Amino acid sequence: MKKFIRTLFFVLFSLFLTSNNFAQCCAGGSGCPIAGGASQGVLQANQFEVNTNYQVINTDKFYTKSKPDTHKSFDRYSSQYEYFRVAYGVSKNLTMSVEGGYYFKKIEIGLNNNPLSTYQSKGIGDLILFPRYDVLNKFNDKTKTEIAIGLGYKIPLGSYNDSVGKVEHFSGDTLYLTKPTAVQLSSGAQDIIFHLFLFHGWTPQNFRVFANAIYIKKGWNPNGEKLGDYSSIAVFAGKSFFNHLGVTLQLRYEQVDTMKINENILMFGKPSTYEPDASGYKKAFLVPQLSYTNGNFTIYGSTEIPIYQFVNSNANYTQVGSKYLTTFGVSYRFYTKKPDLKTARIPGKYYCPMCPDVVSDTPGKCPKCKMDLEKAK
Repeated sequence: MKKFIRTLFFVLFSLFLTSNNFAQCCAGGSGCPIAGGASQGVLQANQFEVNTNYQVINTDKFYTKSKPDTHKSFDRYSSQYEYFRVAYGVSKNLTMSVEGGYYFKKIEIGLNNNPLSTYQSKGIGDLILFPRYDVLNKFNDKTKTEIAIGLGYKIPLGSYNDSVGKVEHFSGDTLYLTKPTAVQLSSGAQDIIFHLFLFHGWTPQNFRVFANAIYIKKGWNPNGEKLGDYSSIAVFAGKSFFNHLGVTLQLRYEQVDTMKINENILMFGKPSTYEPDASGYKKAFLVPQLSYTNGNFTIYGSTEIPIYQFVNSNANYTQVGSKYLTTFGVSYRFYTKKPDLKTARIPGKYYCPMCPDVVSDTPGKCPKCKMDLEKAK
């Protein structure tokens, strides 16, 4: 068993290190701010979850419409990002989570590695308040069905209008330029997140199918900029092996609308970083994921493989495209209040140590809290 665990850790860690990572950056659009946790249902009452995942972006692939390997607008874009989520089951139907992250580095390297057109930043990202509510939650020892809705609110904490001083070689004067949107730590706007989660699982077979849909209504920031609204739909199929190892395959389509600029600010001239018609995209991804659960801990790794890309562009600007996104994370769940276990235990039956109403004739995982079932003696 120890050899198997060491092998699994090696596979996940190798997956994390060797991928070519994926980018969600462009002239003015942006992707989903919920990293590594878009397929979220609700927790059990008094259940607490702490989740963090690490993501690295590194891409030099550019697109014109759906044509890859076109001329570059800059050399390369990369970032290193740590995402955090803390969630609590307020009741059996309502879960509240607080989510956010920190960029260790965001960098856009200029053409031919030109330092005058290279921009970078680091710091705290945005904060997301994300309540979710179960409108349906039916389960027995054979199946579980769940439908959850969420309504999130993104608070802009990161910088959105940072500038950098560049020394002009001929005059020696320092010129201050606003960093590109892709390098800013935030859009600077307040966004609303709409979320739908559908789940159906077959407990004896340790098999599950689920889906989610997300729509993010982007707001206007004080600079008169509005990044494109984000929408996505994804379907998943997953199966557990040996009661610990999970394998999931996801197919996702996502779309980002073009950036909008308040025309009033154009009275002062068009800033060089604005290319609204070269922002926004339509993409599809195939996402395999591995996870390993031991008690309250789960480690996981996934890689997003783009299978279709169409990005908006113009005569002067092409967008950086997607390669692969690899996520490596850890989740820990526990109960702040131990449930009352007054249910009579029948020898030979399997029970959840935390959900007294869950009973099964065979070993497996609890359909509610995912803990291992224990055999009554």
